Formats: sequence, C-alpha cells, structure tokens
Amino acid sequence: MMTAANSSSSADVTVIGGGLVGLAVAVGLQDRGLQVAIVDEGDIALRASRGNFGLVWVQGKGDTCPPYARLSRMSAQRWGAFAAQLRAATGIDVQLEQRGGLYICLTEAELEHRRLLLEAMRTALGGDYPFDILDQAALRAKVPEIGATVAGATWGPEDGHVNPLLLLRAMAQRFADAGGQLLTCGPVTLIEPGNGRFVSYAGTQRIESERVVLAAGLGNRQLAPQLGLFAPVVPNRGQVLIAERVRHFLDYPTGHVRQTAEGTIQCGDSKEDVGLDCGTTTEVLATIARRAVTMFPLLKEVRLIRAWGALRVMTPDGYPIYEQSTEHPGAFVVSCHSGVTLAAAHAGPIADWIATGAADPNLSLETFHGQRFNL
Repeated sequence: MMTAANSSSSADVTVIGGGLVGLAVAVGLQDRGLQVAIVDEGDIALRASRGNFGLVWVQGKGDTCPPYARLSRMSAQRWGAFAAQLRAATGIDVQLEQRGGLYICLTEAELEHRRLLLEAMRTALGGDYPFDILDQAALRAKVPEIGATVAGATWGPEDGHVNPLLLLRAMAQRFADAGGQLLTCGPVTLIEPGNGRFVSYAGTQRIESERVVLAAGLGNRQLAPQLGLFAPVVPNRGQVLIAERVRHFLDYPTGHVRQTAEGTIQCGDSKEDVGLDCGTTTEVLATIARRAVTMFPLLKEVRLIRAWGALRVMTPDGYPIYEQSTEHPGAFVVSCHSGVTLAAAHAGPIADWIATGAADPNLSLETFHGQRFNL
C-alpha cells in the first residue's frame, strides 16, 4: 500500500523519534559517517525527554537483570567523555555532575531492604558493583541538612545528574551542525520495507533509507509490528515538583530530590498507571512534598513554583528493548525509560550495532529482544 506524499528525502538511516533516545542514536550514527534523518512528531508529542528527572543513575538498576545493570554502569562510565564531546561540538554545557548519588531511606526497614538488594546485585555481578551503606551519622557527614528522622542512605559513586533540557538542546544542535535532517512533519504512520530499503511516511513527507530505527517512545508499540518487531510499551506517569532557587546545600543527586546547577529544587518519583494522562494531582504532589520535607526540613519554607506530569515509556518488565528485525534486516527498535542514563551507550555501542549489524557481545542484547514477552 502506498501513501501519497508531496515531498521526499533520503538518508542512510531514518530514526523515528527525536527525543533523547533518538537523538543520542542519531549523533552516534553520524560519528560513524552515516547520513541520518530524524522524523519527529514535533511539540505535540508526549515527550518524556522534557519531563524527566535528569539522573545518570546506576545503583539499583537491573536488580533482576544483570545485563541491564552492566549496561547502565557502562553508559554511566562513558558519560564524562560524552558530555565533553557535546560541549566541544556545540559550546553547550549539559551540567553533568557525577560525584556520586544517594538513595535516601526514611526507615531502618527501608535501608535494610536496600542493603540486601544491592548486595544481591553485587553477588550476581561477580563482586564488581560499588556502593556503600550510610547510617544517619555517615549521611549527615555528607549532607548536613538531612532530616533528623531519616535512617540513612545507600551511596553509588558512579551516579550523577545533568540538565535534561540542555542535553536535548545540545544533541539537537550537534545533529543539525553535522548535516542531519530533522523533519518535524508529524507522526510516522506507515513504514514500507522492500528490496533492502525502507520508506517511512509522515504527513506529506516520504523518507527512504537503508536502515530504520524505531525510537518513538510510546509510538513504538504501533510501529514495531510493521517491521516484524514487538514493542509492548505502556505509559507510566511521574509527577514532578519544582521549588524556587535556594542556597546550595545538596552536593549529590538523590532518587527523590536534587538541586540543579541554578539552585532550584526538583522533587519527584511517583509511578502511576493512568494511561496517557500527563496531568498532575494534588494528592500525589502532596506525598512528594511531604517526603522531600522529611528528607530536608529546610524545604518546608521554600516556595513551589511549578509542577508537571510526564509519561515514562515502560515495558512489562521495566527493561529496554533492543532488537533488529529478522523479518526485515536493517530495521531496529530502541526503547527504554532511562534515556538520560543510557544516552552515552546509545551514542556509542548501540549506534555501533545499528551501523554494522553486529552487537558487542558484552552488551548481551539478546536479553533485550522484544520477543521475550511472547515466551
């Protein structure tokens, strides 16, 4: 079936989706000498890239999937070089700080549960998994403003955070400066494979390429079957509170509260199954605020300035999907809910895999095939 198109373009690779995942893959492919076109829905899209927490996070990720733990750690270790490359190419500082991160536990039971989880991960990974358990006194030594009732925290030396909006801007600028085509012509509705080529249709635009990468977030669910792939992703809402700028008091990101380079306070980490509703609710925001004040009592007097909801792109087991179609080689799906943490991996070894068709065996990409959900 052909769809009418008023304009056409071509590239070596078409990346469908211009968020953090698609852009990271695209700049990585450009580094390997490929001409890339990104087809993006534009500002009407449900963008996790503009609503996330900005964490580069290792500790606790992959607790039931060692290959994902290794992937997260490998990407985090590449982040310093990735941020430096973006700054050298664009002049944009994405505000990476990677001096370690804290997962704060309000109760002794929570701290013990966290200890057992991380120790099990260390065992599963052969003993090479750095973390520390901090009691109240050790935590206060790192963060003097911590609340008196907080039990402690776990410490991950490889954790950090960035400004996700600056990251999005830097990758988009680098992509454009390297000659990439950014086509904001609406959602892709049809992909036609044939004769070693792929033709993607979006609005009145027709894009032809030798390879196609599905990085469309929640849109991958509808697009993947057209290419013999399976991406059963669903939305999961997270709400975020932003408080005014205050004096610097927090040197490290936490899983629930972080202080940005500008001094504002970001609080969040709700997980809600509410379909495509990216709104906010007073009840959830109040829970987020109470937890933040318990962790850092000084926030009690700080004014809130805005709030938002955003939709994560989640699979049934919470882990990514990376797969090349066996039915239509050259078609790939790249789907995850950790677009910030995994950006350096997407621009590195994942881009290598897409460019060559051969995956680094250390990545264990077979673990992340979408067909695992059909077993």
